[in-house]
Amino acid sequence: MLSPLYITVFSFLLSLPFVSAVTLYTIPGPAATGTANPAFQTAICIGAVPCDGSQLTPTPNPGNITTAINIQLTDGGYPGLGIPVSGNFLGFSIELSVANQLFGNTGTQLNPIFLNLLANIETRAGRILIRVGGNSQESATIIPGGLPNGTAVEKITFSSDKTATPTLLLSPNLIYAMGNISNLVNVQWFLGVPFNDTSNPRTTLAEIAQHVLGDRLVGLQLGNEPDLYTINGLRPPTYTPDQFTADWGTVLQDYSSDSKVLNSSMFVGPSVCCGLDTGWTPEDVWNTGFLSDYADQLAWISVEHYPTNNCNDTGILDPEVLMPQLYMNHSAVVQLSAPYINTSQIALSLNKPFIMFETNTASCGGFSGLSDSFISAMWAVDYALSMASFNFTNALLHVGGQSDYYNPFTPPTTNQSSYRQWSIGPTFYSTLVVAESLGSSNLSQVVDLQLNSNNDLTPGYAIYEQGTAQRVVLFNYLTDPSGASDYTAYISVGGNETGQANGTPATISVKLLLAPSATDKWNTTWAGQTFGGPFASDGRITGSEQIIEITCDQPNNVCAVQVPAPAVAVVFLSQSSLQESQGTATATFQTTVATGTINTVSIDPSVLATSNGRGGQSFLGLGSTSPGSSDGFKITPYNALIACFLIMFCNALTLLSR
Repeated sequence: MLSPLYITVFSFLLSLPFVSAVTLYTIPGPAATGTANPAFQTAICIGAVPCDGSQLTPTPNPGNITTAINIQLTDGGYPGLGIPVSGNFLGFSIELSVANQLFGNTGTQLNPIFLNLLANIETRAGRILIRVGGNSQESATIIPGGLPNGTAVEKITFSSDKTATPTLLLSPNLIYAMGNISNLVNVQWFLGVPFNDTSNPRTTLAEIAQHVLGDRLVGLQLGNEPDLYTINGLRPPTYTPDQFTADWGTVLQDYSSDSKVLNSSMFVGPSVCCGLDTGWTPEDVWNTGFLSDYADQLAWISVEHYPTNNCNDTGILDPEVLMPQLYMNHSAVVQLSAPYINTSQIALSLNKPFIMFETNTASCGGFSGLSDSFISAMWAVDYALSMASFNFTNALLHVGGQSDYYNPFTPPTTNQSSYRQWSIGPTFYSTLVVAESLGSSNLSQVVDLQLNSNNDLTPGYAIYEQGTAQRVVLFNYLTDPSGASDYTAYISVGGNETGQANGTPATISVKLLLAPSATDKWNTTWAGQTFGGPFASDGRITGSEQIIEITCDQPNNVCAVQVPAPAVAVVFLSQSSLQESQGTATATFQTTVATGTINTVSIDPSVLATSNGRGGQSFLGLGSTSPGSSDGFKITPYNALIACFLIMFCNALTLLSR
């Protein structure tokens, strides 16, 4: 056990500039408050998701719970169906400044755990959409000749501001890593390009990305959250949507005139985020002529939005209060999508995809106990299906650094043997549930059933393909281990006004997304399978799959499905709909690093220790600059000398105390 003096000196160490972003959650000895995680019983634990044991109290249940809900699905379609969407509807948005921590730090050494995670989605959805960008893209510069030591990303400034992002130097290795990943798993990429300086657009990043990735690059994002440019210091306080549209045209001209840019008609925009709060609405940008002026260059219409934020300027927000207001509340989910009805119709009229380019539970990293609990998994499924019903084409969950609670997955911060596995957050399970709910046909249309008189705690959706009901997704946001708050959904198909024969199947299959409570952190299962607890996953889902087979009551034309509290139930109305969602066998990658050129791959066990690109002192130069993170530090000789002296001093004190 550490002595009080040692702890005091170590606390001082943490206050030094070069370790200011490290959070000490616990030390060896008696457990602190909250739920004790096995991963930090023997060592200091670093990272918000795996190490913060705090757990919220589930929202109390209201009285008069409805335990029987009737669902009548019609043949030939259902009123209010959204546009056809794909099983890869829910993808990822990865902050550019931390991408190498997920992919691997060189272009030829890939992180197999990341590959395994993606393979889980590929087998269900066929492909995965990933955006690499965020606030940090604005200051990025790629160095064609590469960076020292073969690293992919180098941060060259530091700020203690939680929302600040560093100036980034990028190596082509990052782009090669993306290409190599796509050779192993079917990933399509978006890449954010800089927009902070219209006089110096730095088109080289796009040149290299297009040459290396080819058709696996599906979009270049030009401008990220421009309605926050004044707050982030990228434009003057008087910056307007008209000026943004003019700036877009100026930079587009540079891309169009660059002969090394192979395609200047693949841009994503305008990516406004905050018109529902204090920023611009999409309509503010449309009114400038943006869509007509750049119709030929704009390939994707994009917005970004979070339900709330946990940034520096917000003040203290209580997740216990927010949980029932925003996350266990289907009406609040619907209100996130409703303001974009007009834009979705415009996108349809222009035959352009409409994408939620960045979202998650709360900007600037989310909330402890909420963004990293089962409630976030249920909420993300609800929100994704709601967006699909409102004619979004895709949506991307944001992934940040070590201090971000909302991460679907978080790698460890060191290469020590006890930290070689990843921590998988609840929202990663959401991507699997959404992929299986929508299947791989690319024909799925989603409708909000407004179940139980549109009750906020028990929403539900139907998924149709070419007029036939294929799946039903049912939610129970309540927490009640007694079973008294479980409900039974009685599903009937057919018997519509045209007089068609009843289509209720003889049997159905059900998969459950489960946890002991809405606020549980590490016991989520999808159809009985799990990625485990903190530092426990090699990216492969484990356990025996549990599919519930239900025989329907055909004389009464009804199938009874019990939905526990809490749970999300996906009901497959035919064996073909189940098989379509199951896909083929999931490819797996041994937990070593895949190495090779852009066209070849081999396995090299000797590089396991640096599979995250964090060997020796290089670890101290890595960090997170996603909103909600504050790494990006640098070691100076002075700080290193102080650190060495204090560590030696502590060791001497420990020996003297024995």
